[in-house]
Amino acid sequence: MTDIKELLLSRIRDVSDYPEPGVMFKDITPLLADPAAFTALTDALAEIAGRTGATKIVGLEARGFILGAPVAVRAGVGFIPVRKAGKLPGATLRQAYDLEYGSAEIEVHAEDLTGGDRVLVVDDVLATGGTAEASLELIRRAGAQVAGVAVLMELVFLNGRARLEPALDGAPLEALLTV
Repeated sequence: MTDIKELLLSRIRDVSDYPEPGVMFKDITPLLADPAAFTALTDALAEIAGRTGATKIVGLEARGFILGAPVAVRAGVGFIPVRKAGKLPGATLRQAYDLEYGSAEIEVHAEDLTGGDRVLVVDDVLATGGTAEASLELIRRAGAQVAGVAVLMELVFLNGRARLEPALDGAPLEALLTV
């Protein structure tokens, strides 16, 4: 696992003062552009999907789509996008959640998840945990089980894990990298 961590870290670029002054943005586009690194990431996340018994992958808008879809293909399970409110046609379930300054809403197609599904949430970063927490609520409201959450990196200084653990209700939270 040390080799994959080194490979992934070597392909993540720090961008100072983005999107605002004082923020150090972790840019994963160099990782996505490197086929060996992207494949290693996809394989590692697909292994987590298999280990958790996931039958579906939920990807959180927008980078969770980029990571979650190939993980679902590699793991041989379905992929479900969780979108910002108003982006999905048809019947949806909607969940509001708090941001640092305000609130937001996410949605999922109600019919895409069933009582027999075990769902792994995949995203690029666990920051404050608000979006992931809201997605877990959506999964349960749709009648499915939470298999866990898997992310490329966890920003530990933002304490998202502490916020997310009650909502996980014993399901695993796995971060390939912690920064």
